[in-house]
Amino acid sequence: MRKILLDTNAYISYLRGDEKVLAYLGQAERVYLSVFVMGELYAGFRACEKEKENKQILERFLMKSTVSILEASRETAEIFGLVKDSLKRTGHPIPVNDVWIGAHALETGSILLTYDRHFAYIPGLRLWDEL
Repeated sequence: MRKILLDTNAYISYLRGDEKVLAYLGQAERVYLSVFVMGELYAGFRACEKEKENKQILERFLMKSTVSILEASRETAEIFGLVKDSLKRTGHPIPVNDVWIGAHALETGSILLTYDRHFAYIPGLRLWDEL
């Protein structure tokens, strides 16, 4: 089963018709959107003139049968702690939301679709072949 998790920039690229993201979405059996990605999206929506329209588009995306929202759990928090500590020890800190997103990808065994190269510092994280 091919599971993917969309990072914020991958979701935005999907909206813009990015063929690479669309191809991965087309092959996925399960698509995850982290609650932390949703928070970043909602913050971005508020900063533009199309807030209502962007929220409606997101709601339609979330209604697809293959799409699920990932909430943070105790397991997510444990993975977050391990990842954050590992990044600190190796001298590669990344934005805190991205640590949570990485933890969700590790927790679910998903391939993370992102254009942020710093995710490569997270040990064991499966990244799509665009990085």
